[in-house]
Amino acid sequence: MALPRKSSRRIVVDGVTYRWRVRRRPTYGQGMCWSPLTYAVEHAANPGTTLLVRTDRPHPGNWMGGPASPVLPSGVAAAIRAARAEGWTPEAPGSPFLLDESQGTAPSACR
Repeated sequence: MALPRKSSRRIVVDGVTYRWRVRRRPTYGQGMCWSPLTYAVEHAANPGTTLLVRTDRPHPGNWMGGPASPVLPSGVAAAIRAARAEGWTPEAPGSPFLLDESQGTAPSACR
């Protein structure tokens, strides 16, 4: 499923254009700080497999008052490069590719 253009941001990494998006409202688990912030990335021209990046930080809209740090374009670019190194092919169709940057921990700011 393609990302909506209206709420996604454009980024160019190594000469390739991608779009990325953080969900505006947290899921219930993210709001309660049970699960970390996740954002999606896809190829801008030929969207195929979506990259889902699970971070180690809470969603900015969490309900527990955990301080949120923004997702920076430099972090998105690093995640795209790491996913490409692990075999993510954004132009090919398929199920979402998960890149887990959380090290298996709950968001540290909500503990």
